[in-house]
Amino acid sequence: MIAAVSTKLINIAAIACAGTVMLFGGGNGTAHAANKLVAQVSISQQRMQVLVDGRPAFEWKVSTGAKGHATPRGSYKPTRLEEMWYSRKYDNAPMPHSVFFHGGYAVHATNHIKRLGTPASHGCVRLHPAAAADFYQLVETFGAANTSIVIVE
Repeated sequence: MIAAVSTKLINIAAIACAGTVMLFGGGNGTAHAANKLVAQVSISQQRMQVLVDGRPAFEWKVSTGAKGHATPRGSYKPTRLEEMWYSRKYDNAPMPHSVFFHGGYAVHATNHIKRLGTPASHGCVRLHPAAAADFYQLVETFGAANTSIVIVE
C-alpha cells in the first residue's frame, strides 16, 4: 500500500516537473507550450483515463448519469475549480474537489464509492475521493487552458 501511494506521488511530481521544464524551455532559452492534460470519460465503460501529452497516467472507475440524468457528451475545458462545493440543486449534496466543465456539471468526489463503475449520478462524473483529489491537483497544476475533459459514449 505504501509503495502504491509513493508511486502515485512520484508520478504526480514527475508530471508537474515535466510541465515546468516544458514551460520554461529546459534552460535552452526558448519557451514551449506546457503539457496537455486530457481526461477521457467513457460512459459505456464507466471509467476515466487521464492522459498527459497523450500518455496514460491514471485510470479510475467513475459513476456518470443514472437513467433520466444524462452526462453531457463532448469536449470541454474546466470552467472553475471548487475545493468544496455543495449542490444548490440537490439538497446541498457535498461535491468535494469539483472541476466544473459545463454549467453545473463537474468531475468531483463522492462518498458513494460502492456505486463507482455504475451509472449513479445526476449527470456529474463521480470519482473516489482520493482520485478526485489527485485529478483536482493535476488540473490546478496544468491549468484550465491545458486541460480537456472529453466525454464519450
